Amino acid sequence: MATAIRTPFFSPTTTTRSPSSQNQPLLRLHFPHSSKPKFSISCSSQSQSQSQSQPQSQPEPLRQRPPYIPNHIPDSSYVRIFDTTLRDGEQSPGASMTSKEKLDIARQLAKLGVDIIEAGFPAASKDDFEAVKMIATEVGNAVDENGYVPVICGLSRCNEKDIQRAWDAVKHAKRPRVHTFIATSSIHMEYKLRMTREQVIEKARSMVAFARSLGCQDVEFSPEDAGRSDREFLYQILGEVIKAGATTLNIPDTVGITMPSEFGKLIADIKANTPGVENVIISTHCQNDLGLSTANTIEGARAGARQLEVTINGIGERAGNASLEEVVMALKCGGHIFNNLHTGINTRHIYMTSKMVEEYSGLQLQPHKALVGANAFAHESGIHQDGMLKHKGTYEIISPEDIGLERTNEAGIVLGKLSGRHAMRKRLEELGYELKDDQVESLFWRFKAVAEQKKRITDADLRALVSDEVFQAEPIWKLADIQVTCGTLGLSTATVKLVGDDGSTHVACSVGTGPVDSAYKAVDLIVKEPATLLEYSMVAVTEGIDAIATTRVLIRGESNHASTHTLTGESVQRTFSGTGAGMDVVVSSVKAYIAAINKMLSFKETPSAEKIPVNASNVS
Repeated sequence: MATAIRTPFFSPTTTTRSPSSQNQPLLRLHFPHSSKPKFSISCSSQSQSQSQSQPQSQPEPLRQRPPYIPNHIPDSSYVRIFDTTLRDGEQSPGASMTSKEKLDIARQLAKLGVDIIEAGFPAASKDDFEAVKMIATEVGNAVDENGYVPVICGLSRCNEKDIQRAWDAVKHAKRPRVHTFIATSSIHMEYKLRMTREQVIEKARSMVAFARSLGCQDVEFSPEDAGRSDREFLYQILGEVIKAGATTLNIPDTVGITMPSEFGKLIADIKANTPGVENVIISTHCQNDLGLSTANTIEGARAGARQLEVTINGIGERAGNASLEEVVMALKCGGHIFNNLHTGINTRHIYMTSKMVEEYSGLQLQPHKALVGANAFAHESGIHQDGMLKHKGTYEIISPEDIGLERTNEAGIVLGKLSGRHAMRKRLEELGYELKDDQVESLFWRFKAVAEQKKRITDADLRALVSDEVFQAEPIWKLADIQVTCGTLGLSTATVKLVGDDGSTHVACSVGTGPVDSAYKAVDLIVKEPATLLEYSMVAVTEGIDAIATTRVLIRGESNHASTHTLTGESVQRTFSGTGAGMDVVVSSVKAYIAAINKMLSFKETPSAEKIPVNASNVS
C-alpha cells in the first residue's frame, strides 16, 4: 500500500528544519515568560502609533447579549451567530461524527457562546435524529447564570414529513427552531424541482404555516440559491412566508458565485422591498466556492443582516462555508467601519473549539489557515522576528491569547518523565482541556510511556496524545499488540491482537505489500467488516527523529451505512475518518484505522433514511 507523507503541522513555538535545508535551521519565533507582552493588541480604528502608545492590560470585556426574541433583536448592533458545523459542516466528505462527538461539539459551541446551533438534519437517518434530540435535551436546556442558552435548530426540506421529524427532535430544547427551505432560482425550479413559481410559493407558504401549527414559534425559511434568483420573485415569496409565520429569513449564496458588493446589495434590496421584513431577522449563508464566503458574510452584515450562518474552521459542502472564527474576529477588528457591530462570542474559546472540530471531523487544517492554522502566529523571516521582539504590534493585529491560544507555558512547567499527574493536568487545563478523572488517568500512562523515550514533552505532543486518547469514537475494538516484519528480503508480515468491547482477545496474521498494508489486512480478518481505504496521510506533530506521528485515514464501509443527502435527496454512503498518534508510525496507522472502523460500526444498526423525491424538497 502506498504511503503518503504530508508536511508536518508545526506549532507556533516549534523550531523546524526542512528536509531540503538540513544545514540551515529555520527559526520559529517563540516568547519566553520574561517577554510576555505587557499589553494586548486591540483591533480598533485608531492609528498604529496610537495603539502602540496606549497599552491595555485587560482584554476587551464582552458586551451584553440582548434578550432572545425569535423575530426581533432589541440591540440593533447585535449580530446573532448561527453555527451549522453539525449540519452543513458534517456534509464534508469523511466528516461523519458519532452522536457522542456531536454532543461534545455542541457543548463546546455553547461555551463559545453561539446564539443558534443547527444540530443536524433529523430526517437524514435514525442516528441523525437521535443526535439532534440528544443535543436539544442536554445542551438546549443548560441555561447559564446570565440566562443564556443556545437555540437548537433542526434542518428540514419543504415537506411535512421532514418538518415533523425536525420538530420532534428539537422540541425538547428550551428554545427550539425549525429551519425549512425550497429553491427559488430559475435553474433549480426548472431542472431540479420541476415546479412553477406559483407552486414553489404555495409550498413555502404552506410548509412554514405547518411548522407553526406544530407549536414551533421560531421558524427559519431559506430560499435556496437566492443569489441567482429573480429579485421580484424573491421579494414575493419572502413576503408570503413572513405572513405564514417565519421569524428568520436566511439568504443563501448556495453556489458561492456572488461577489461581495452584489451580496451586500442583495441583502439591502431585500430589506427595502420585502413586505413585512421589519418583523423578521435577515440572515446570511455563504458558501466558499470562490473563497469569498467570509467577505460576503461581512458585507451582508454591513447591509443589515443580523444573523450570520457559519461553521467552525469553515468546513462544509464542497469548498466549505464562511468560517466562524474569521467572521467573528473580522467584525471585532473592523468595528470602526461596521458601526460597532458585535456578537456574543467568547473569543477565548475559539482555538479549543477549532481543535475539537478538527479532531472529531478528521478534516485537518492547512497550516496557513487564518487565525487557527499552525502558522497563523508564526514569524520566520528575520525582519518579522526583529519587529516582533521590539513590539508585537508590528506584525500581529491580535494577540493569540485573544482566541485562546497560549503561546508559552505560563506556569514555567517543563514536562518530562519525572512529571506527575498534577503537572500534566495543570498544563492540559492551561491548553483548554477539561478532562474527567478516568481520562486523565488513561492519558497519564500514555504520557509516561512517551516521556520515557523523549527528553521533553511539548504542547504539540500533549495535544496529539489527547486526540489519540480522548477524541475518539466509542471503543468497539482496541489495539492490544502488533508485531510487523518488513524489508527488501521478503513479504511484509503483521500479527495483530485486538480486544473487543466484551473483553475477548482476537489474533490474526497477514502478509501485504508493506507493514501498514499487512497490518490493515490482519485487522480486517478480525473485525470481519468490509471497508475500502480511501485516504491515508501522516504528519509529524513535532520536530526530531523521536517525533510523535499522527495518522489520518478515511474509509467507506461496504455494508449499508447510508443517509439522505440534503442537497439532492439521494441516499448516499457515509465515509468515516479516524486518527491515531504514536512514536511508531505503524502503530499510529493501525490506531487510526481501528478508530475509523469503530466510528463506522457505531452506525451499523442505523437503517437507511427513506428517500424522498427531490421535487418535494431541497436545501440551502
